[in-house]
Amino acid sequence: MNDAETLFVALRQSADDDVVDMLERMVRDAPDHALNKMNALDLAASEGLDEERVIAALLNAVGLGIFEMTWNVMCPSCAGVLSANKSLKTLDRAQYSCAFCAAGYDTTLDNLVEVTFTVSPRVRKIAAHSPDELSAAEYYRQIFWSSAIDLPADLEKLLREVTLEMVDLPPGERAILSLQLPKGTLIVFDPVTHTAQFLDVGGEEASDRQNLSVIFNKVDVPVDTVALRPGPLRLALENRTESRVLPAVWVANQVLDDLLKRRKPVLTAKRLLTNQTFRDIYRTETLAIGQRLKILSLTFLFSDLKDSTALYERVGDLVAFDLVNEHFRLLQEIIASERGAVVKTVGDAVMATFETPDRAIAAAIRMREAMSDLGAERQHQSLHLKMGIHEGSCLAVTLNGQQDYFGQTVNVASRVQGLADSRSIVVTESVVENVHARALLETNGLTPTLRHVALSGIADKVLVYDIS
Repeated sequence: MNDAETLFVALRQSADDDVVDMLERMVRDAPDHALNKMNALDLAASEGLDEERVIAALLNAVGLGIFEMTWNVMCPSCAGVLSANKSLKTLDRAQYSCAFCAAGYDTTLDNLVEVTFTVSPRVRKIAAHSPDELSAAEYYRQIFWSSAIDLPADLEKLLREVTLEMVDLPPGERAILSLQLPKGTLIVFDPVTHTAQFLDVGGEEASDRQNLSVIFNKVDVPVDTVALRPGPLRLALENRTESRVLPAVWVANQVLDDLLKRRKPVLTAKRLLTNQTFRDIYRTETLAIGQRLKILSLTFLFSDLKDSTALYERVGDLVAFDLVNEHFRLLQEIIASERGAVVKTVGDAVMATFETPDRAIAAAIRMREAMSDLGAERQHQSLHLKMGIHEGSCLAVTLNGQQDYFGQTVNVASRVQGLADSRSIVVTESVVENVHARALLETNGLTPTLRHVALSGIADKVLVYDIS
C-alpha cells in the first residue's frame, strides 16, 4: 500500500465513503487542473453529493495532508485572485485592489474571500505546483482566476478573441510589439505582477506610429489611463522582476464581458467559519491574536435551558447532568445539519452562527421540538429552550484562545434571547425581513408577533418578534 492509499484509508475514518471514493478517484485519474483550486460546492453539484459532506471530507483531508487549503481574496468584478493565502492570518490589509478592473474593495469575508483545495505534492505532483512552467492560458485558468469563474474547456481559443497579443517574457528581458489599435478600451495586463495600463483609444486614426512603454516590477503603482488614437503602436515591454511575466493586450469587448459573467457558487470564508467540522479542527488556529476581519452579514442564535437550576434540584445532579449533555449533543447535531456551527457554550447556554437567517430559524424550530421530545422521553416535560436570533455585521476575532465574534450584532442577539419564554423563539426585524426566512415561517404555519421592547445596554430601538 503506497502513501496515498494509506492516507485515504485514514480519511475513511472521518468522512463519508462516497465522498472519499470520489476524491480518491480524482487524485488517481483526474487531469491536473481539476486538482488545483478545487471548488467544493461545484464539486458536490457535479458529483451529486451533499455540500456539507464534501466540505467536511476536504477539511479532514487537509488535516491528513492529502490536500492543501487556500484562502483566496478575489475580485468581485473579474473573479481574479488578488491574494492567495495559506491561512486567514495573512489577510492583513483593510482593502484590496484589482489592477485589471482598476477598482478597490474593502476586506470582508462574505463574498471577497473564497476557500479552495489543491492536492498536496506528496500525494500527486500537478502542473500548478510549478506555475512558472504553465502556459499563459493555463496560468490564467489555474493561478489568476478564482474558482468562481466558469471557464470553457478551450480557453486558448477564447483568449484569442479577447486579446490582441500575449507574451511570455522571461526575467530581465524586453519585448517590442507592433500593434494596430482599434477604437475602444484596451488593457495591458500581467497576471503575475498584477500590473495594468489602460489605453483609451479614440479620435482620428494616427498617421504616424505611436509609442508606449510598460515596465513590470514588484512595486505597486496606481493604475492610470493613456489616451491614444487608432492605428499603429510600438509597445515596449520590460520585465524587471526575477520571474517570468505574461503580459497581454486585452480588448474590453462583449466577449470579455460575457466571459467574466460566467460564474459558479464558491465556498466563502464566511460559510466555512460557520461550518462545524471547520470549527472542530481549526478552533484555535484561524485568526492571529488582535486580528479583526469584517463580516457584513452573519446570523447569531443564542439558546439557554429554562429553569435549569430548578431541574438540578428536582431530579438530582446525575440525571440533570445527563439531560444537559444530551441537550448539547442534540443541539450541535441540529445546528451542524442546518449549516451552522456552535461557537461556544457557557453553562447551559449555546452561541451558534449561521450563514443566513433562514438556516437559524430552521435550526431553532427543530431544536424546540427536539427538546420537547427529549423531555417527554425522559419524563421531564419542563425541558424547554429560550432562543433568540439576530442578523447583522460583526468582526471575526480571537477571544480566549479560540475563533469568536465581536460587535453590537452579538450583543443584540444575546439580549434578544433573554426576552424569550419557555417555548418562544424571539427574532429581530432583520431576521423576519429575510425573504427565505419569511417563506420558511409560512411553510411551517408560523406567524411572528411584534413586540415593542427595550434591550438593556442597547441605545437604539430594536423591533423583536415572537415565534411561538
